Amino acid sequence: MMTGAVWVGCTQDITQPPEPPEQNNPGLDTPREQAPQPDKPLPLPNPDPGTGGGGTGGDGGTGDGGSGDGGDGGSDPVTPPPTPPPEAEITFPTTPGWQFFGTQHGGPRRIYGVTADEGGNIWVAGGEEGLFLLTPGATTLRRYTLADGLHPYGYMADGSEPRGEKYLKAISVAGGPAGTVFVGYEGRPGKGYEHCENNWDGPNPDPSRYKSGDADKVTLNADGTLSVVHYDIFSGPNVVSAELRGREKLCNILRIAYDKKTQSVWFGGNHGFARGDATYSGNHTCNGQLSCTGVFEHVHPALNAQDDSGKSILLTDAYYGVAVHPSGDAFFGGANRSTRFRYGSNGMNYWRSQSETEDKAYAWNRFDIWADLVQEPGAPKPSERVDDNVSGMAVVGDTVWVSSFSKGLARMNTQGGDIQYVNVGDTNLSTVAADPSGEGVWAGARWLGVVYRIQNGVQRTYSCAEFGRQLCGSRISDIQVDPSSPSRRILVGFMGSDETHVPGALGIYTGN
Repeated sequence: MMTGAVWVGCTQDITQPPEPPEQNNPGLDTPREQAPQPDKPLPLPNPDPGTGGGGTGGDGGTGDGGSGDGGDGGSDPVTPPPTPPPEAEITFPTTPGWQFFGTQHGGPRRIYGVTADEGGNIWVAGGEEGLFLLTPGATTLRRYTLADGLHPYGYMADGSEPRGEKYLKAISVAGGPAGTVFVGYEGRPGKGYEHCENNWDGPNPDPSRYKSGDADKVTLNADGTLSVVHYDIFSGPNVVSAELRGREKLCNILRIAYDKKTQSVWFGGNHGFARGDATYSGNHTCNGQLSCTGVFEHVHPALNAQDDSGKSILLTDAYYGVAVHPSGDAFFGGANRSTRFRYGSNGMNYWRSQSETEDKAYAWNRFDIWADLVQEPGAPKPSERVDDNVSGMAVVGDTVWVSSFSKGLARMNTQGGDIQYVNVGDTNLSTVAADPSGEGVWAGARWLGVVYRIQNGVQRTYSCAEFGRQLCGSRISDIQVDPSSPSRRILVGFMGSDETHVPGALGIYTGN
């Protein structure tokens, strides 16, 4: 068996900060460039797919939550959520086919992700407030935090917890077997070498930063408590040939997809993506060795480019697009390129699949959905780049749908060809999900609480008329399908907005 990846591009020169093009790409927390004027009401979005424009809305961001400094060998404080501005409870409309849950039902102020497990439990990623659960038939959500066992940080080589600040921010969820959810976290915020992606390779590694984030497998016990297994997404000493000291890169787990067929948990993160073993039971003293880690990391369809000065840079970031194919392969989409990770096609050989995404000969498997002016092997300048900024992916039969934070909606075949652009009247989309009928998709607006449904080539827009002005002034963070339901059950995360002071909400659609 191979002992690790041989790619050498993840090492950094510690004499200068990392190049900004690798990070800070559009995401769910990115603030809007021009906020709406406080003395002007939000405009109603135009439901006409030919003329709509996406309107204005909130950013849904929660801020940094405090960065602090590294551990100093003392106590381990927990970062409290920032004091939120006043937000009125949402008065939910009575809309056929829709049901809503908000802060008055015990929900979080901000919603980053929504999912359901095979038992019909609905799980909500509530940012710095933690993880929330709505059990079948319940009318209120239950909150879980660090005190309940959530573990948004890894372990040291001896199995101990890292010293220093413990930062909790649940930003993604994917339902698994009945009673099980996979939860992705954001690492401790910081800039430059204090960023969780850069800290390990910086001059002063701080385990409260480079060990922060990653993911948990959370299982609901009969008494309502949780059993938690942490996925420490890193490679330990002597695993990666070019990084024998070890590798700590992925920390912000932006999207997750569970594949029951291959028992894979696919993690889309900052910098790249990784695979987790869905049956993993945990090992605190594994120290990132392949025989016991439960994780293979990491892969990316990266490309070389130039910055403004002509210096060579590596582009790979923000893999919000994660979708499972029936073959056992998985699609991943990032800020710059997307790929089909041919895991099932290669007999579940992770290393061969990695080669078929990263190696020079497989440029055809690095999809540029909104094409740059310069393609491989060339290195585009900033003026020659058209960043894809993928926000979501969904597989429907032989079609892969791709949403973008800045480019709208596209569809392509499963080999990355026959790319078509679909005009829903909004170029700023935050997510896309396959309808369980296999006949269409649902997409969410990035800057408004608006949902676009496409079925058999016909679009329907759910906007202020269906949701009311408060929800419409929110934004959509996530759309997922409940796999436990024999009929259509679509889960919609309304993120909330700091700009319009609207709290988050969970929407459930069970109509035709």
